Amino acid sequence: MGRHCLYSAHCRLVEGKKGRKRFPTQIMNFFMRFPRHLRRMVFLLAAFCMVSVIISAYYLYTGYKQELELSKPTPEQDCGDPKHLPYRSFEMKTAKPIDTSRADPMVLVFVETQYSQLGQEIVAILESSHFKHHTEIAPGKGDMPALTNKDRGRYALVIYENILKYVNMDSWNRELLDKYCMEYNVGIIGFHKANENSVLSSQLKGFPLNLHTNLALKDCCINPRSPLLRITKAKEIERGPLPGEDWTVFQFNHSTYQPVLLAKPRLTESIPHHITDEVLHATVVQDLGLLDGIQRILFGNNVNFWLHKLIFVDAIAFLTGKKLSLSLERYILVDIDDIFVGKEGTRMNVNDVKALLETQNLLRTQVPNFTFNLGYSGKFYHTGMLAEDEGDDLLLKYVNEFWWFPHMWNHMQPHLFHNESVLAEQMILNKEFALKHGIPTDMGYAVAPHHSGVYPVHVQLYEAWKKVWGITVTSTEEYPHLKPARYRHGFIHSGIMVLPRQTCGLFTHTIFYKEYPGGPRELDKSIRGGELFLTVLLNPISIFMTHLSNYGNDRLGLYTFVNLANFVHCWTNLKLQTLPPVQLAHKYFELFPEQKEPLWQNPCDDKRHKDIWSKEKTCDRLPKFLVVGPQKTGTTALYLFLIMHPAITSNFPNPKTFEEVQFFNGNAYHKGIDWYMNFFPIPSNVTTDFLFEKSANYLHSEDAPNRAAALLPKVKIITILINPSDRAYSWYQHQRAHEDPAAQRYSFYEVITAGRRATPELRALHNRCLVPGWYAAHIERWLTYYPASQLHIIDGHKLRTDPAVVMDGVQKFLGVSQYYNYSQALMFDPQKGFWCQLLDGGKTKCLGKSKGRKYPAMDVESRTFLSRYYKDHNIELSKLFYRLGLPLPAWLREELQKVMR
Repeated sequence: MGRHCLYSAHCRLVEGKKGRKRFPTQIMNFFMRFPRHLRRMVFLLAAFCMVSVIISAYYLYTGYKQELELSKPTPEQDCGDPKHLPYRSFEMKTAKPIDTSRADPMVLVFVETQYSQLGQEIVAILESSHFKHHTEIAPGKGDMPALTNKDRGRYALVIYENILKYVNMDSWNRELLDKYCMEYNVGIIGFHKANENSVLSSQLKGFPLNLHTNLALKDCCINPRSPLLRITKAKEIERGPLPGEDWTVFQFNHSTYQPVLLAKPRLTESIPHHITDEVLHATVVQDLGLLDGIQRILFGNNVNFWLHKLIFVDAIAFLTGKKLSLSLERYILVDIDDIFVGKEGTRMNVNDVKALLETQNLLRTQVPNFTFNLGYSGKFYHTGMLAEDEGDDLLLKYVNEFWWFPHMWNHMQPHLFHNESVLAEQMILNKEFALKHGIPTDMGYAVAPHHSGVYPVHVQLYEAWKKVWGITVTSTEEYPHLKPARYRHGFIHSGIMVLPRQTCGLFTHTIFYKEYPGGPRELDKSIRGGELFLTVLLNPISIFMTHLSNYGNDRLGLYTFVNLANFVHCWTNLKLQTLPPVQLAHKYFELFPEQKEPLWQNPCDDKRHKDIWSKEKTCDRLPKFLVVGPQKTGTTALYLFLIMHPAITSNFPNPKTFEEVQFFNGNAYHKGIDWYMNFFPIPSNVTTDFLFEKSANYLHSEDAPNRAAALLPKVKIITILINPSDRAYSWYQHQRAHEDPAAQRYSFYEVITAGRRATPELRALHNRCLVPGWYAAHIERWLTYYPASQLHIIDGHKLRTDPAVVMDGVQKFLGVSQYYNYSQALMFDPQKGFWCQLLDGGKTKCLGKSKGRKYPAMDVESRTFLSRYYKDHNIELSKLFYRLGLPLPAWLREELQKVMR
């Protein structure tokens, strides 16, 4: 890769620490004692070394100077000059405007296999860009997935990991897909990755396009006339060999095709006779759709080459009419953690601080208002060598030139402090240090050492931050997990906005260029199109974590960000910007409002999370199964039967919702998992004891399945189903008994037949009566997050008539080791009308007075209406039972027979 887009000033790769005397008088006297011929030899050697150093320095620094100069394409390789292309010169055509308004902003990705590498890389880019996608195994033969939903297209773009799967598709499906693409204005992106079995030269089936495969290429450039370029800047020639020797180039003789990326063959002996090494050949080609009305973009390799990734992102934006695209604005914030924390000899001295200021000013020429953000633990101020302490002083002299944020005073991890007041005392010490030295204390941003306490959440940290510092923003690399980095998101908890933090390849131990892990080329590769560059490319907002030691020694922090900014400027049209943390946080959640809601994970499923989680907390307090409802199906009776079992324990009661915690379906979820776990005891035997909770609103909640699966992925789910018509009527009568105004004002028939123009109170009651009975839809939602083996469906009518048999099935499903004989522990109470717990002395313990309430039978008109209303829902439920291999409950068979007559 060429060095013309790089800048390396301030990067001290060979310079020693300043201010040290090299040849004291004693050493000179020692040399004078040598014989004359030895002295002459020593001086000659010294002179030779000096000349070598001067020559090396000349080439080193003139090399850096040359990196500032942008190379210009030589005349014979001008990408915009058609005479150097391997096909007849055409008048440049323009692509038809893309209008995907009739299709949803979703990408359909056809992959070779579930684990194919290129398919995973394509999906990774889509996920990093926050683009919705659906992945299918490319059918050789067989049905195409549904492409439309009523009169709308399901997909705005189709991507083929292997374009040959598309061109060799059976005629029926090919015609179906092409017709869809033409009708809904949907484009196709395809890749041709050659292998040892690829034909060296062939025509792409059905297209006037020739492929030449398994080539080694070099010196690529971008066609400046390509209409798809948006982020990519067609300004440079990428000199040198392209990675691999399995490239495909496209040769064509039709105006529908335009080259996007071009390169020259590297090895003359490997060139087919059809092409020549004197001209550039297209490795990415755009089909303008002039032949059949479908626009396509084809890549002659995978996306390992960084320019392919860049153009791939542009291709997605172009073919979706920018519906799937990111803004050209990119916000970056560079945090320098632990500005006073570091071992002697690795910290910043005066020259390092001056270089930091000079580089900050240099970066502002490409990143308006760029400012380094310095994090401090005041206890470690002036704990280095004399030269390093002087560096500390110079930083504070220029305190107003930087942004500042606090760590902990003594750099301790907050999750180790279980007392909020002790945490606050540590913060107050740091604040007093800041006030003494004129460091701003109102930035509203803080970072915890090692991200401790931010996620998993340590409530004491959040509260102390707000009380002492007024913190409203923090950042972490741990939510939801460190890797893969593309999944990092933000969230808001307890009034504090938590932003995702990115790494940049610099850590506390990466302080010397030549000793960079894997060699210096690995760092340069990350900057020049690699991981660091892609982080900026695919993330509108990036907060980078660096450390004090990255700005002393070889100053790799300065080297990295100057070169990164220059590379971005040279190869893209991105506009780098920066904002103070609080403004940046508001910008972030403007872009990603859906991320405001956290999704709590199980800390014990991630070793890193467990290491920064309080030792006083344990995942053993999380339940092993959930009873999810719905209401009025017998969940309270099941609850009573369950807690009779000696190995099964429920949660403590909730003052507001009684025996139900109702954590996953409401606002209580935002209180965090500490609040949730406090409802459960610590089990005496983790293996044999079963904790559970019953919250009957969970089944029909849209949020509960996803939230529960994130925190409790191995939990078992129990639901109870009765005739949905009976459930709706029971809920209505329940609300009447609790003096609900709508239930008392309107008849049951009026409630269930209420239309859209009904009062809000009536509509709310209407929904609470009917919606929970959409059993199939609700269970399918849970099955999206849990396997069927973790779901147990109870027939509510059987629970009422034969609870012992039902409870035997529940025990088997849960896998409890201690069998409990319910047939000897339950007795039917004819007065109550249901089964009760049998106590010593023949007494019984039954449900409360509100249970088993007597009310008039449902009127025929309402029963008939509800049978029709639930017809489709019950049919779907029967299909679900069939798929799960479960027998149909008697009530469901009766309802199906009733509506099928």
